[in-house]
Amino acid sequence: MRTATSGTTGAGPGPGANPVTLVAPAPSVAHLDREHCVHAVQSKDARFDGWFFTAVLTTGIYCRPSCPVVPPKPRNMTFYPSAAACQRAGFRACKRCRPDASPGSPEWNQRADLVARTMRLIADGVVDREGVPGLASRLGYSARQIERQLLAELGAGPLALARAQRAQTARLLIETTAMPMAEIAFAAGFASLRTFNDTVREVYALTPTELRARVPAVGPAATPGTISLRLPYRAPLEPGNLFGHLAATAVPGVEEWRDGAYRRTLSLPYGHGIVALSPAAGHIACRLTLGDPRDLTVAISRCRALLDLDADPAAVDERLRADPALAPLVDRAPGRRVPRTVDEAEFAVRAVLGQQVSTAAARTHAARLVTAHGKPLDDPEGGLTHLFPTPEALAAVDPETLAMPRTRRTTLTTLVRHLADGTLRLGAESDRAETRARLLDLPGFGPWTADVIAMRALGDPDAFPVTDLGVRRAAERLGLPATPAALTGRAEAWRPWRAYAVQYLWATDSHPINVLPD
Repeated sequence: MRTATSGTTGAGPGPGANPVTLVAPAPSVAHLDREHCVHAVQSKDARFDGWFFTAVLTTGIYCRPSCPVVPPKPRNMTFYPSAAACQRAGFRACKRCRPDASPGSPEWNQRADLVARTMRLIADGVVDREGVPGLASRLGYSARQIERQLLAELGAGPLALARAQRAQTARLLIETTAMPMAEIAFAAGFASLRTFNDTVREVYALTPTELRARVPAVGPAATPGTISLRLPYRAPLEPGNLFGHLAATAVPGVEEWRDGAYRRTLSLPYGHGIVALSPAAGHIACRLTLGDPRDLTVAISRCRALLDLDADPAAVDERLRADPALAPLVDRAPGRRVPRTVDEAEFAVRAVLGQQVSTAAARTHAARLVTAHGKPLDDPEGGLTHLFPTPEALAAVDPETLAMPRTRRTTLTTLVRHLADGTLRLGAESDRAETRARLLDLPGFGPWTADVIAMRALGDPDAFPVTDLGVRRAAERLGLPATPAALTGRAEAWRPWRAYAVQYLWATDSHPINVLPD
């Protein structure tokens, strides 16, 4: 069980405790099971927050499964696979459990089908920036096809899903900043102040002013454009490999570990930003400084992807623990995540720079590119100096000025040329299998480079760089098959979570990537 089939139709909330008159059917979702959903709600199981939402027919409220209030009677529950579907059916968000702030569904990272790719693009703000036609163009489908599939599976189309995301962003800004409401409406992506007011009132049953009055007053940020928030996740989470990897491979000028936080620069649709991320009790502390507040939703989405916060560690660890060789590693430090990226093109470039060299050498090569071709920026709070250079900037570089072997220079210049002209895309819309095959067609791209990009840039949870030196060494230590073919055969039992198995295998080494920095 990971989700729920609604056995009831969906709804417009009635006032107080009056029954809700249902006006639209709750979507039938194959991976949702009503009996298990009821059990999750009755046991307040936080592992299922974000997997599904509980709508209460007698109150017109929707909640996360772990809502602290007394669970309603099962006959008064109906289940939806998205907050947008609840809102579309007329339910209001619970003021206690804040279901709109649940971790995202792991489905959209695990799956590679049209619905999953669409959800990743919506989370990245594509509908707000390019509209539904732009979304459809990126995916190569018609707007009608996308609408039909989203409605069938999620009970809401792309506009409703984007609207729910805007409402969540608006609430976050209302409650955590002193920004004027008109600026919040603009930053959250609303077309007008009136639409902003109407949406907030409809979703939360409170006006924006009333929402702000419910939390302690927030003064102006010490640094203009800075917002502090908490990023939720499903427990457990092992921060050692996650932050250790990011800190150990940090490119000077673009990334750093400072005062217990991983900090880096961000290239965003409307400008640039700086983020500081640090592990805390039950959440990740996130401090964002943005040049344009309209980038908030995208920045949060990319930071969540970077730290793999929407993963389902219970499902991952259950599968890997079934292998006697991996079970002790899982039991020792459960909840390992796959460190990913905030910029797929950047990571692909860095993967090429890291071919057949040490971590330190790869950082040195990347730092040279950053200093020479990255866009400078100011960081009053630390040592960040540049944005990582774009593919367009790197494509314009004279290859003879690149201090690297000629074959790797050809690999790099071919990659950035394809990224710059759009013939190769590594974004959320990419088909993982097709993109991996296209990478392998480029000169200098072998299985290791393609698989590492698939794992960390494309977010493929089943990517398996079997030729990686660290993986091979770990296999030898654990008595696993030594040859790539034999190890691949053994790893069939780890599907669809082989990328997570890699994190446990790497953890057998004493490399700094496995240790939370001081």
